[in-house]
Amino acid sequence: MEYRKIGNSDLELSVITFGAWAAGGWMWGSTDRNDAINAIKAGFDLGVTSIDTAPIYGQGDSEEIVGDAIKGISRDKLQIVTKFGMRWDLDKGKLAMKSKDNSGKDIDVYKYAGKESVIYECEQSLKRLGTDYIDLYQIHWPDVTTPISETFEAVNKLIEQGKVRYAGVCNYNAAQLKEAAETINIISNQIPFSMVNRGVEDETVPYCIENNQSVLAYSPMERGLLTGKIATDYKFEQGDHRQGNPFFKPESIEKTNAFLTKIKPLADEKNATLSQLVLRWTVERPGITIALVGARNEKQAVQNAKAINVKLSSDEIEFINNQLYSAGF
Repeated sequence: MEYRKIGNSDLELSVITFGAWAAGGWMWGSTDRNDAINAIKAGFDLGVTSIDTAPIYGQGDSEEIVGDAIKGISRDKLQIVTKFGMRWDLDKGKLAMKSKDNSGKDIDVYKYAGKESVIYECEQSLKRLGTDYIDLYQIHWPDVTTPISETFEAVNKLIEQGKVRYAGVCNYNAAQLKEAAETINIISNQIPFSMVNRGVEDETVPYCIENNQSVLAYSPMERGLLTGKIATDYKFEQGDHRQGNPFFKPESIEKTNAFLTKIKPLADEKNATLSQLVLRWTVERPGITIALVGARNEKQAVQNAKAINVKLSSDEIEFINNQLYSAGF
């Protein structure tokens, strides 16, 4: 595995970081707790020492699964990354979505990061994770109802108490990053990025590069689209958020698969899967520090971790880029 420093901190994360959203089941149809735990452990055995989760993933289920998976592992060998600011148990802030929890019960999810809420959420996360500190604590989405300074004053307090090591953000644009930096040292921004979804490269990634803030790319496989295993007639499980997503419309799947067919010979040449080629390309992209990759079982976790073994020359990266552009991405 390879490891990279995050921002101007001494925190290092594994370049392939385990993304535990799907492990929590919520919005992915279902989850198998034992499979998820085994996936995290299998990744760790191959050097995936960093795990990204969030309270909202399964309304606590994902964090509890992570907590179970890391029992018995020396805490200083792990980097726990979690989030705050999405409340399903409090109707405060701005309504983000109406959803259903893993039991099928209706829930309203709010974006809220008031000071008292941040402190409360941290305590709950520490309990679920079974740890006494979080390596990187990130606001999950911008909260337009709370001043950014108030939110990060709370995180500063948690850092002073030793409950959090470093502060990060998710889904922030350049202006929000700049404002947050007036209150706290922001070392990272977790944003969506994939071969077919590169809009953040226009403004946000250049800002992060200029200000020494690491980019943690989420959905680098575009929620499974870039595996090459999604056909135009693919049937999603009930409750899977990908139903109705524009990337999963038949014409988008067809276009993506045509592109993947063009780069598959390169993957074959390297004895790699398409997924592994895609992940390696992602972490070679300027400004992209870490790829957050989900796995629902041991086999997927092992495959993801081994993506780091793929080596790409500058000519090979240029070949992939040219195929992307000619495909219209």
